[in-house]
Amino acid sequence: MQTAIPYMQFRGGSSKGLYFEKKHLPDDTILRDRILIAAMEGVGLGDPRQIDGLGGANSLTSKIAIVGPSTLEDADIDYLFLQVEIGKGKVSTLQNCGNILAGVVPFAIEAGLINATKVITSARVNMINTGGICEIVVHTPNGLVEYAGNARVDGVPGTAAPIICNYLGIEGTSCGALLPTGNIIDVVNGIEITCIDNGMPVVLMDAREFGITGYESHDELNKNANLKERLEDIRLKIGPKMNLGDVKNKTVPKMCLVSAPQAEGIINTRMFIPHVCHEAIGVLAAISVATACVLPGSITNSIITLPNQSNNNFSIEHPSGELTVTLDYTFGGNDEIIIRKAGVMRTARLLSKGEVYIPYLGI
Repeated sequence: MQTAIPYMQFRGGSSKGLYFEKKHLPDDTILRDRILIAAMEGVGLGDPRQIDGLGGANSLTSKIAIVGPSTLEDADIDYLFLQVEIGKGKVSTLQNCGNILAGVVPFAIEAGLINATKVITSARVNMINTGGICEIVVHTPNGLVEYAGNARVDGVPGTAAPIICNYLGIEGTSCGALLPTGNIIDVVNGIEITCIDNGMPVVLMDAREFGITGYESHDELNKNANLKERLEDIRLKIGPKMNLGDVKNKTVPKMCLVSAPQAEGIINTRMFIPHVCHEAIGVLAAISVATACVLPGSITNSIITLPNQSNNNFSIEHPSGELTVTLDYTFGGNDEIIIRKAGVMRTARLLSKGEVYIPYLGI
């Protein structure tokens, strides 16, 4: 009465998820989603503890990647990201995840979807959720994925081999434009905000406008019911203007409170995803924040500490450290920003592989 499906589990960046080959899942999306929810939560569909499945009862550990040969000529593999919404018995495909993406090429090599070279392996990933290509470079000495190394990612214990992720053509992939509302500054409920989508729809706001410093812990902010209500009210009102429609039951846009950096970064962040304050910051959200920081007139301009002009590395501070984004950009006419490439360094580790047993679903 149970169905066995091959899978692998990776820690990708500061997240953790289940990875499946597309060929091992049904084409029917309704059935597919029920199977994936069952993999995470077991027979207790909608159980926030995920006690009967492989999930970790946390949004950062309740993620799934579906990987297969690419349908595009200029890509090697296709990647679909699914976020299992804890306690709701449903999944969302409306966003991408750069942390889980870090494990996609290692998974594809382990699964035999692509061949590794003797030193490093580079592959182009078609990001189905939002569109765009990510070029991923993985260390593969002797044709095997190297997991051990000295690269450190804040929010992740220990060190590992570096994985370089270069994002191409991700501006406006969810909202249709880098500045979805057409404005650098919008005002909602008397609060000035900047809405931006360079791989992830994000709404940036000055933390001081909400009577906080922006340096509070994520636990403290998660207990601030009044703050979360105010953020959600702004999110619901700005969502349609960002071309996202009614966002009441959507995981985008993310809501980001910004403040001056405390260490060596350019800006400090507290990212709500969208109703819970992130323990760190998502990769694509960090890219959107970094992009806002170089936009003249954005909400960040009076807060940031930019590096010198010859340095295109932007350190985004978050509750558990920092994430460095490399932006290759220039300006065209009328100060229009042109993003050539956005890069980040992540790490990943294969945690387990085998078969996950799906209980009888009655369908």
